[in-house]
Amino acid sequence: MLTELIKQGFGETENLNCAEKILQGANIAYNMGLDKEALKLAAGFGGGMTIEDKCGALTAAIMVLGKLFVKKSAHESSKIKELTLELFKEYEMAMGTIDCAPLKNKYRTKELKCRNVIIKAAEVLDRIVERELET
Repeated sequence: MLTELIKQGFGETENLNCAEKILQGANIAYNMGLDKEALKLAAGFGGGMTIEDKCGALTAAIMVLGKLFVKKSAHESSKIKELTLELFKEYEMAMGTIDCAPLKNKYRTKELKCRNVIIKAAEVLDRIVERELET
């Protein structure tokens, strides 16, 4: 699904940032129906919201979870909080952190940039989405 798109280089020729790759790729992989204007919402989240805080791939993954699993608002149920917490915990277990700066220091290369960071976010998101859509 999303992981395969990212592994195939989705967003590279368009020069998308990490958050844009996740949101736009998920829009395709999960048939979310977001238009081009809605996809711009991820633009400012790349590079850990530009200040190397929380990973942009993860913040975009939260956008995806909200679109797919919130019917009206976050306060209607605890589902979005549970899924977000699961996303963060699973990602942190695999990568050691959810913060952009240490992720870049450990995983970013000149050739691949943050591709492996984004792939791991896509893998975690795919697992959550597949499971939740089955129930």
